[in-house]
Amino acid sequence: MRLLARLEGRSSLKNLEPYLFAEEASPVHGDVIEFHGPEGTGKTEMLYHLIACCIIPKSGGGLEVEVMFIDTDYHFDMLRLVTILENRLAQRTEEMIKQCLGRLFLVNCNTSTQLLLTLYSLENMFCTHPSLCLLILDSISAFYWIDRSNGGESLNLQEMNLKKCANFLEKLVREHHLALFATTQTLMQKSTNSAESFFPLKFQHETDTDYRPYLCKSWQQMVTHRIFFSKQCNSGNSKGFTVISCHLKRNHVVKRSFSVAECGVQF
Repeated sequence: MRLLARLEGRSSLKNLEPYLFAEEASPVHGDVIEFHGPEGTGKTEMLYHLIACCIIPKSGGGLEVEVMFIDTDYHFDMLRLVTILENRLAQRTEEMIKQCLGRLFLVNCNTSTQLLLTLYSLENMFCTHPSLCLLILDSISAFYWIDRSNGGESLNLQEMNLKKCANFLEKLVREHHLALFATTQTLMQKSTNSAESFFPLKFQHETDTDYRPYLCKSWQQMVTHRIFFSKQCNSGNSKGFTVISCHLKRNHVVKRSFSVAECGVQF
């Protein structure tokens, strides 16, 4: 009964960032959202934006929930997050910043095996922290080439750890009523018919994304939203970055532009 009460106590993430999601497609508990794009297209900045939205108190316009961030690329910049918080908080005291950061849990992993063991070890934490609603993994593709090399000629061996990670992530998200955000880098060139097979026919002309799935099927099948990030080459556009947000179950697609300033992401 206590576990059920904790699960039912998870706060809603419906208002996390309306601009990022298609109509009526905001993340709910159980959703898996993939941020996909080349390096330098704003994926990590968007994660800082979402973290800030979560850990800022309700009195300051945030959700006041806890976030678990698993950093596999060693790109996480705590000073950058603090700068964003300082720009968004009306009460910019050191104590308020500490309270916000107290809602963030940060873990580093440098191999897929370590990632798997970390996920196993975190399960108890999700049981005991009812306000821990969001799990972020930046990135889930970090060990792709290393695992391919270590697996030799066997595809099963190449994908073994990632499959186990994906399956356990799916269990965590489902059983503990979490939302998962994970980033993947563009490592593969688009095949001639990949866009046609991925997007609903009526949205193909709107997407124009260079996407080719390369991670294991276990991961592909659990993703509910895929958000494509790109950098705009047109210098006349002050926004700088574009996202194409796709709800894979409902076939909703929305395109947005955003910029990155000292205060963080701005739509």
